[in-house]
Amino acid sequence: MKKYITIIIVSFLAILSCEKDDICIEATTPNLVIRFYNNDIQTDVKDVLLDSVWSINKNGIEQYKSVSTDSIAIPLNLNEDSTTYIIENNSIKDTLKFIYDRKDIFVSRSCGYKTIFENLQIESNSTNWIKNININNAIIENDTAAHISIFH
Repeated sequence: MKKYITIIIVSFLAILSCEKDDICIEATTPNLVIRFYNNDIQTDVKDVLLDSVWSINKNGIEQYKSVSTDSIAIPLNLNEDSTTYIIENNSIKDTLKFIYDRKDIFVSRSCGYKTIFENLQIESNSTNWIKNININNAIIENDTAAHISIFH
């Protein structure tokens, strides 16, 4: 009988010592969302044929090579207060430098920290195929809506 009580107590203690699984289901660091519009009718979304999109000193983003799209979501540099992207359309390149302030926010033990970008600005750009740029939201805390509108 003592043997069964000991097994029950050990089993009970083993069950109590278990921890819940740490699975991150919350939002992580958002991407910068850019939406492309028709320059002539600025309320009309207009697809752009992207040859490539890449950041200076980094590889290109594979999902935006030789694709026609009306929006892109690109990551910003987490270690610096600026990121420069080159967006190529029909072999014509435009350079956009995004400047921002970074703010790290603790999400949870399983997710760790995420970075929010504030005070978004575009310091320099070349306007070869891009006609105009509008910053819709200077705070990037999610990637559900466009932060920047590009007119071409």
